[in-house]
Amino acid sequence: MKKILMATAATVAFAGMANAQESISIGVILGFTGPLESLAPGMAMGAEMAIAEVSDSGLLLDGTTVSAVRGDSTCIDSSAANAAAERLITSDGVSGIVGADCSGVTTSILTNVALPNGMVMISPSATSPALSTIEDNGLFFRTAPSDARQGVVMSEIIMGRGIDTVAVTYTNNDYGLGLADSFQAAFTEMGGTVTLVAAHEDGRADYSAEVGALASAGGDALVVAGYVDQGGSGIVQAALDTGAFDTFVFPDGMVSQALVDNFGADIDGSFGQNPGTDSEGAGLYQAMATEAGYDGTSPFSAEAYDAAALILLAMQAAGSTTPADYAAEVMNVANAPGEQILPGDLARGLELIAAGEDVDYVGASAVELIGAGESAGNYREIEIDGGSLIVVGFR
Repeated sequence: MKKILMATAATVAFAGMANAQESISIGVILGFTGPLESLAPGMAMGAEMAIAEVSDSGLLLDGTTVSAVRGDSTCIDSSAANAAAERLITSDGVSGIVGADCSGVTTSILTNVALPNGMVMISPSATSPALSTIEDNGLFFRTAPSDARQGVVMSEIIMGRGIDTVAVTYTNNDYGLGLADSFQAAFTEMGGTVTLVAAHEDGRADYSAEVGALASAGGDALVVAGYVDQGGSGIVQAALDTGAFDTFVFPDGMVSQALVDNFGADIDGSFGQNPGTDSEGAGLYQAMATEAGYDGTSPFSAEAYDAAALILLAMQAAGSTTPADYAAEVMNVANAPGEQILPGDLARGLELIAAGEDVDYVGASAVELIGAGESAGNYREIEIDGGSLIVVGFR
C-alpha cells in the first residue's frame, strides 16, 4: 500500500530547497544502433518530452532544471551498454536513468553498473520475466509488463483466432528465451500445440535452414519472437521466399512501422500484440507527440515518457535528486491513492507533492506498478491489413 505522506507543505518545501541543485540530468540509454534502432527515436523523444515538461515548469525542487543525456545500449552488446551507462553516471553525472531497452543489456547494466553506483533505472521496454526477481536493491523498475504476462495475452489472441497449432522461433537472448518459454507454457495450458521451439541468431545473411526446420515441424502460424531490425525480419523473409508460412504472430519486438515497411501486404492476415492502451492518457500523449512532430503510437514511446516522469515525481516526493533518497518514492507516486496525473499534468503533480498531497501517476500507459516495481500490463492487439498495421483491440 502506498504510504501516506506525513510531511507538511512547509517541510516538503524546506527539503526541496535543501536538496535542490541548479540543474540535473537524466540518462536515456536505448539501442540507437542495433536490432531495435527503429524504435529508439520514439522512445527517446517520449522520455525527453517528460523531462522538458518538468524542467520548463520550474517546479522541481525549488526550480531545479533538468536535461537529458543519451547513451547507446546497442540492445545486444553488454560491454558497450555497460560502458555507455558508466559514462552517463561517472562523466555526465546523471541522477537517474531511463532504460535500458532490451532485456539482456538492461540486466547487465543493472548488475554491473547501476547497483555498484546506487543508480535508479526505469526501463520502458525490458520485458524478460527474469527481471521480476533479479537482485536490484530497490533501484530497478519498469513501465513495460513482464513477458510472463505477454505469453498469456499472445496465447489468448492466437486461440481466439481459431489457431491451435504453431511453431515458434526466438532470438537467442534473454528476451527471446523468456518470451518463448512463457508463451509455450501458456499456450499449452490453454490446449494449444507448439510443434517446435527453435532459437535463431541475429546477424545471419540466410535463415533458410532455420525456416526449413520450422516448416518441417508444421503449424498453422509461425510465432516470431525476434527483433524487427534484425533476425526476426530475416526469418519472415525466408519463410515468405520458401512459402513455408504465410501467417505470422508478432510479439512486441517485431511490432513497428518498420515491419510493414519491410513486408507490406505480403504479411496481410498476420497479427500480434505490444504494450499499449486506449486510455485517456494515451490519447493525450499521442496528441502531444503529434504536436511535437513525432509518432506517439510508436512502441514503448508512451512507456518511456512515463519512466522519466516517475523518476522526476519521485524526486519531488523525496525532496532530493539523490537516487538513494528517491528510489523508495517511485512506487508511491505511481499508484493510488492520490490525484490522478496524466500527460501534460506533470506541473500539477509537482505542485501537489510540494503541498504534501498524494498523487497517482497514471500517465500515458495507464501505469500501475505491482510486485517488484513493474507494470501490471496493458496490450494492444494489431493485425496487418492492406499492407498497414491496424490496431484492432486492447487487452
